[in-house]
Amino acid sequence: MSLRGKKILVTGADGFIGSHLVEELVRQGYDVCAFVNYNSFNSWGWLDHSPHEITKELNVFAGDVRDPYGVKKAMTGYDVVLHLASLIAIPYSYHSPDTYVDTNIKGTLNVLQAARELNIEKVVHTSTSEVYGTAKFVPITEEHPLQGQSPYSASKIGADQLALSFYNSFNLPVSIIRPFNTYGPRQSARAVIPTIITQIASGEKAIKLGSIHPTRDFNYVKDTVNGFISVAKSEKSIGEVINIGSNYEISIGETANLIAELMSVNIEILTEDQRLRPEKSEVERLWADNTKAKELLGWYPTYGERDGFKRGLKETIDWFTTSSNLKNYKTRMYNI
Repeated sequence: MSLRGKKILVTGADGFIGSHLVEELVRQGYDVCAFVNYNSFNSWGWLDHSPHEITKELNVFAGDVRDPYGVKKAMTGYDVVLHLASLIAIPYSYHSPDTYVDTNIKGTLNVLQAARELNIEKVVHTSTSEVYGTAKFVPITEEHPLQGQSPYSASKIGADQLALSFYNSFNLPVSIIRPFNTYGPRQSARAVIPTIITQIASGEKAIKLGSIHPTRDFNYVKDTVNGFISVAKSEKSIGEVINIGSNYEISIGETANLIAELMSVNIEILTEDQRLRPEKSEVERLWADNTKAKELLGWYPTYGERDGFKRGLKETIDWFTTSSNLKNYKTRMYNI
């Protein structure tokens, strides 16, 4: 479907991926409303850092996806909903799993119910590679079994299944995008790449991490954003789950050493117990098969393979090491 002339609502627009997505949609000339989390500071999250030429074109709705009435009000008058609002920190899901059920499952239900009642033309629901758990085979296709190895991943499995149920039960035009580990400017320091960069940037040589042997398929945020837009445009994506990944696997330890090389420092990696996941909860291996995205959407990673990963890391390092950006992070504090 063409997005020209469509009114697009993005939930989770104040977050890492959501803010980049909103900015790109505005740059491409689309009519966008940013659904941000209501707070008493009137903060729009990362959108507060967006250029004026972006924000002046935005409609902004402050609310909470856990509130069905506010969600329906926000969605009224819009044609396409890109649903990114979610609690995503895995360590915090061990601490407060109830909040993940409320936000990730009930929040998604609120979006789906409103979309059904309002006859929304397209809903893109955001999944995560964490729903696969430790790979039983690689590269991981969309047919891989789902494994709830953390309360976070369990909540996202539940949300994904709700989205598919509304497609199957009510013919709601839902697509599920399943990004693998997205990284880039603005990401929370609880994620491993910003954790490494910000520790080095603050002068640390002994870098504190959790497990370094697990592997990940890191996806640069620009590629993830292009994946969202491609899914939104594609009629073939309706009723489908689609991986968005680089199809390149690398360990956490090798990633840390690669970042150190790009930042021209020598580091020592220390394992800190509080950063370790419970043994059965650790996802040991993630590696995306992105064939379906290429075939259905014509999407492919422009930051793929090792050279693309290094380019994405360089852009990420450049952003985090800018003093005005680095000051937003508490580099010596572990953030769950």
